[in-house]
Amino acid sequence: MSVLIAIPARYASSRYPGKPLVPLTGANGVAMTLIERSWRAAKSVSGADRVIVATDDDRIRDVSEAFGAEVVMTSEACGNGTERCAEAHDVLGGGYDIVVNLQGDAPLTPHWFVEDLISGLRAAPDAGVATPVLRCDGDALRGLLNDRKHDHVGGTTAVFASDHSAMYFSKEVVPFTAQTYAGTDPTPVFHHVGVYAYRPDALTSYPDWPVGPLEQLEGLEQLRFMENGRKVLCVEVESKGRQFWELNNPQDVPKIEAMMADMGLD
Repeated sequence: MSVLIAIPARYASSRYPGKPLVPLTGANGVAMTLIERSWRAAKSVSGADRVIVATDDDRIRDVSEAFGAEVVMTSEACGNGTERCAEAHDVLGGGYDIVVNLQGDAPLTPHWFVEDLISGLRAAPDAGVATPVLRCDGDALRGLLNDRKHDHVGGTTAVFASDHSAMYFSKEVVPFTAQTYAGTDPTPVFHHVGVYAYRPDALTSYPDWPVGPLEQLEGLEQLRFMENGRKVLCVEVESKGRQFWELNNPQDVPKIEAMMADMGLD
């Protein structure tokens, strides 16, 4: 099965304008833009036939091409990364069995997250979409709760059924738990990792569906699939000692740089 990895990137983010071009300094003291680090993460995935940056912005295109990325220009009308991936796939003429959306704000995504995601979707023919989830330990859960306490939009959480079909995604911390957990204790909360793998029929249908009330309230694009009756498969992945965080706000930059230093990531 042929696999395309698309990295959707837009300059005009409402929460963090210009986010793809923000520099992140690694453990070796070298700074690279967020979009280059995300592209490098995508290039490390085994089994991907092609990696592209999908953008509507000339500045992102120029920076991406300068470090060697293939760029597909898309419309400014794309409302989210899934719509941008759908348009990029169409611009390329289609033909891929699986399209992976590796969002440009997740430079710490380990290659095995994406590889496990692709394998999970291949093994679930009834699912049109798959996305990774990572069980939070006590430290990660406290980080999520602290973000909400200070009104920061931090990570997204997921709840799913026994067959791993998604029941809901939220920017609130769900499910509620009154128990306290030590640093490495496993918790019942799963952090949603902002990566998606689509079958072409689900991806092609997506832009034609209207934005539903849940997607609008939460600001989470994957809820559109669920609001239109499409199964979203949650694939549980393992951290293997790697820390993970997405760059959602300016406050996340020092947090991610500290994680890169701790893990020795250049």
